[in-house]
Amino acid sequence: MKKVFLVDNDILFQETFREIIDWSKEGFIYSGNALDADVTIPLIEQFQPDILITDILMPFTNGLELSSIMRRKYPEMKIIIISADADFECARKALQIGVQDFCIKPIGANELLKVLRSVSELVDKERELKTKEQKKTSFPEYKLLNDLCSGFVTAAEVINHNESLELNIVARYYVLTVLDIRDRGINKLEELRSSSLGNELSLVNRYKELELSSQTIMFQRSRSEFIWIIKGDTLEQLNQDVQVFRDLQYATQKEMNTSNIFIGIGSVQDRLQNVHFSFLDAMEDVHWQRLSFQNYIALQENNSETLDPTVLLSQGAFIDFLKVGTLHKMESFVSTYAASLREINWDTSSNGFYILNNITIEAFRSYKEMYRHLPDPDKSLHQFQRMIASIYSWEEANSFLMKLIEQFWSWRSRTYDKYKDLITKVKEYVQANFDKDTISLQVVAEYVKLSPNYLSRLFSQETGQTFIEYLTQIRICKAKELLKSTSSRSYEIAFLVGYNDPYYFSNIFKRITGMTPKEFRNRGTELSNLI
Repeated sequence: MKKVFLVDNDILFQETFREIIDWSKEGFIYSGNALDADVTIPLIEQFQPDILITDILMPFTNGLELSSIMRRKYPEMKIIIISADADFECARKALQIGVQDFCIKPIGANELLKVLRSVSELVDKERELKTKEQKKTSFPEYKLLNDLCSGFVTAAEVINHNESLELNIVARYYVLTVLDIRDRGINKLEELRSSSLGNELSLVNRYKELELSSQTIMFQRSRSEFIWIIKGDTLEQLNQDVQVFRDLQYATQKEMNTSNIFIGIGSVQDRLQNVHFSFLDAMEDVHWQRLSFQNYIALQENNSETLDPTVLLSQGAFIDFLKVGTLHKMESFVSTYAASLREINWDTSSNGFYILNNITIEAFRSYKEMYRHLPDPDKSLHQFQRMIASIYSWEEANSFLMKLIEQFWSWRSRTYDKYKDLITKVKEYVQANFDKDTISLQVVAEYVKLSPNYLSRLFSQETGQTFIEYLTQIRICKAKELLKSTSSRSYEIAFLVGYNDPYYFSNIFKRITGMTPKEFRNRGTELSNLI
């Protein structure tokens, strides 16, 4: 029941107000009343009402001043102003203060009850939200989520606690993202929500919407780390949600000189047990971003000159060439790409070292994102950084960039050579497990120890069809065989070839063969009778 307190210097109004409502029947407790604000303040401290109703014109302290005091001292208290002397300016000030409702005297019992019920519902909603927020930060939930990220609990243990903690954690796909704000001084969720992430209002709003979405679970792992477990029933939905963090990541990287926020994005996982691996990938992503930031800070601390934006090179263009460029275009690309570095005096300026170091770090980060199996990346990075320290001319900078590209391609080539045989391994795995409804690109990628995105690209490149197309082809071929050789019903065959939904199986079958399973079987029988 909500406690109500009235402040009004009209004694007749006080008595009428107290008598016109059956307070207990309506779910309220009438805590008391006072004639002026000065008497009210100690009584408020004593009764702690949920709803304060006050007039405006009163001796000593007026109702607006009282409301302002109460809002500062008791922010959860709801305030309703009822006055016969209100004007537009009073109403405007009341809204600025945060008064919940503004009513004009005289007011009837029905109208008053309507206002009280509305405010009471708001109190209930805010209390429910506060309870959920407190529950989210409670030790059992925090420990469970932290242990899940650390790999200390099994999927079964998480699911057992899922219902009691109202986590709603079970989904088809997962991606973990990490927000590291160690050096920014933001240590509260409220401050994080209002910080200038991305510098674009639309992007901040998308972030806030995602934060409130049922598809995300967020918890604060430490004073500096916020973790999001992003869930999705389809990869398309998951990618849409993750894109918000990719955009935030890009926006914060653009503001490297003012923003020290690092957003790490993990790999897609299709098992709850493997959320731990997505977390490790996200933390590694943060690690490479911090290296780039530290490189920038070191330059600023040791170099009094200002970076000329005309010589800053596009990391994106370089990474794109690493991914799709060819050997015969490498020299011309590097010469054009690094043309602005000619303006640097390599004998006196350290700007060139910063630029090359930053590109190198980004190249390593991109490689790890694509392949996730580079052995001892820190050692390889340090070797390239030692090479950077010996550069004293534009020509040497060009030579370095070409060596970096060649090294990247060498790793990529070894990767392709290694995985040519794995295409056969993937096909054999699919042929042996197509009847399982759990088989997916993520499962097979885990089996051959590749990232799902890279396996998808590699499989398409080597076979000329997507992984899903190949899996569907194997399943439909087996279904045709069973339709011809057995009397099993269509829904039974659907289960036998890995489809839990017979209707979906029938649609896929018709799309591939041009016939429904029943039509295909009947046609086969007709052909047999003709022989």
